[in-house]
Amino acid sequence: MNDWPDDGGYGRGPANPQPEGPRRMSHVQRPQVPQQPPRYDQGHNPSFTQAQGTGYDSGYNTGQVYGGAQGGGGDGRGGIPPQYTPRGPGGSGTGPAPDWRKRIKVGSVVFLVAVLAWGIGTYAWASSQMRNEVDLSKVIERPSEGDCTTYLIVGSDSREGMSAEEKKKLHTGSAEGKRTDSMMILAACSSGNTMISLPRDSWVTIPNFVGSESGKAFPARGGSKLNAAYAMDGPELLVRTVEYNTGLRIDHYAEIGFAGFANIVDALGGVELNIEKGFKDKKSGADFQAGTQTLNGEQALAFVRTRYAFAESDLQRTKNQQKFLSALANQAATPGTILNPFALYPTLGAGLDTLVVDKDMSLYDLGKMFFAMKGISGGDGRSMNMPIAGAAPQGSLKWDMPKVKQLVEQIRNDEKVTVESNR
Repeated sequence: MNDWPDDGGYGRGPANPQPEGPRRMSHVQRPQVPQQPPRYDQGHNPSFTQAQGTGYDSGYNTGQVYGGAQGGGGDGRGGIPPQYTPRGPGGSGTGPAPDWRKRIKVGSVVFLVAVLAWGIGTYAWASSQMRNEVDLSKVIERPSEGDCTTYLIVGSDSREGMSAEEKKKLHTGSAEGKRTDSMMILAACSSGNTMISLPRDSWVTIPNFVGSESGKAFPARGGSKLNAAYAMDGPELLVRTVEYNTGLRIDHYAEIGFAGFANIVDALGGVELNIEKGFKDKKSGADFQAGTQTLNGEQALAFVRTRYAFAESDLQRTKNQQKFLSALANQAATPGTILNPFALYPTLGAGLDTLVVDKDMSLYDLGKMFFAMKGISGGDGRSMNMPIAGAAPQGSLKWDMPKVKQLVEQIRNDEKVTVESNR
């Protein structure tokens, strides 16, 4: 028996087997959803596409059927869930586009600060490694200062810190103490740089001096070979002797021993050099073929030390020393070395702890010296031997003093050097 009232089938479903269509419920007021224009900045969002495909949620599930903010979003979009809200201007849950210009500026500032900190740290570390041991204030009766900056660069045969195996490998022998193996004046001038080799067998006057260690006054020693001054009282007397015999004031002093020289070359990965004529020398260990080649530390030391293989002996050796130092400076003073910490630190570490300089020489002065040598190899200046007049006692060489005076005067006044060396 059926207790339902006969209401025309309402509430029991239609008799028709097809589903009944939707009926309007007058007591329910559905909110009007504003038509959303298509957005072309949407991009592909599967969730958003899927939500659109399901149609609008009338609010029956949440009971919010009487208008107002729908779906709890509070954004007036008819209750579209936040995760489906279109992105873009005015959209909820998203900020403005990233300001890439600002980010690039900030990144650039951070990078520059890091580079500056690295540079300052490197300069401080390298300065602490320098051996400022030569006190030029102990040199007496000095010439007046000139317009150029002058350096006395000395290669000594010091074997300090070398093992017996290293001495054998580098053919240095085992003599105690140290002597000058090469000497040259580098004049860094605005008119052009000049490198002048001083043969160690030059016949000079060793003047009166004050001992660098004892502080005692010593009388002049008369004529002698130039390298004897270094053997007598070290760098200070060598500077005193060079200044006395040339009249040119020496502003800075730099000296490097055998081991330091070889280590710098190896740290650079070798130095490329064109050897015009091959030669061999048993004493130095030199064995070179003609042509362009890359010399390692051992080969480089043999190249700059060889003199018995040449008819001009010491004069040819000084030319080879100039040539190699210019090539070394040309390779060391490059952005590839200076700006690359993996190249810079090994090079500085290999050379600074064996490089002896005067007390007033800074890392900046040392850099200027290397760039001046590089300039010579690049054509901005010239290299030469001290003008020679002929032979002197004990198989030594006599300077051509009129030419020496003219040369010194041109350097002192920062004039272009026109003096020619005859050897």
